[in-house]
Amino acid sequence: MVANHQFQNQPKMFWAYVRTLSQHLGYTVRGKGQIKIPTLSEIRTGLKELGLNPTRIATAKEVPTPLGTELGRYFEYRAEVLNTFVQHQLMDANNARKLFEELQRKAVHACPLPMNKQKGDKAKPAYFTGIVNMLIANATNGAECNYSPMELTTITLGGAPIRTLSRRVDGAFPKVVNPVAVWEIKEYYYTTTFGSRIADGVYETLVDGMELEELRENEHIDVKHYLMVDAYETWWEMGRPYLCRMVDMLHMRFVDEILFGREVVERLPVLAKEWMALVKQRNTQIV
Repeated sequence: MVANHQFQNQPKMFWAYVRTLSQHLGYTVRGKGQIKIPTLSEIRTGLKELGLNPTRIATAKEVPTPLGTELGRYFEYRAEVLNTFVQHQLMDANNARKLFEELQRKAVHACPLPMNKQKGDKAKPAYFTGIVNMLIANATNGAECNYSPMELTTITLGGAPIRTLSRRVDGAFPKVVNPVAVWEIKEYYYTTTFGSRIADGVYETLVDGMELEELRENEHIDVKHYLMVDAYETWWEMGRPYLCRMVDMLHMRFVDEILFGREVVERLPVLAKEWMALVKQRNTQIV
């Protein structure tokens, strides 16, 4: 999923309203399993309850201001893309296993296929991570790729490090030093509750995005940043508010793209070829 360009250039204040209203009014429609679209009246009431000025959003006669109109359009867009697209891309463990095994039968280039961190009957291959790795290996013809960096991502200039990210990413292309692309993978097929560990995974990606934004703005170095998530029950049935936060994060430009579930099959080969072109371009410039 790529961002809707209509909402990518909004000021920070716009996203403050989105976050404030979402947490106060709720992200979902209770009992219906759908993402909430707050009405103008609900937005005005919510702002009053928070002690904030509702006239910035709409007049007393409920005529929206330009800001109010844009907020309404964004809430509608966010709900539509999650309800009609994202929900249907997410896989359960059985569907992920089938896709994993299909790609494994067709695999030509070797890549890591790690196990998950579960125990007992839940100890299985990390299906989504394996799917991602095999798609990248196939699309790049087995080119160099760090599928599991065990060190921090570092950007250098003139033989000296100029930025090092705060935390380890899940993958870097072609390597963890001066990558053209990095990504995070969030798969939770066997969890029974939506705990803080899962929630923290979303915020960790946000931290990476903020650091990469600073790098881009101050050093004019662009490292592509991706988030890949799967597990229908975890994200859709228990974690829809966090899917909303992901869509917000995408439009705030903290990630370049979010790949939901089976969407990786179509998008990753395209992206991987773009990464190879970026590496080739960079090597040509160095020469």
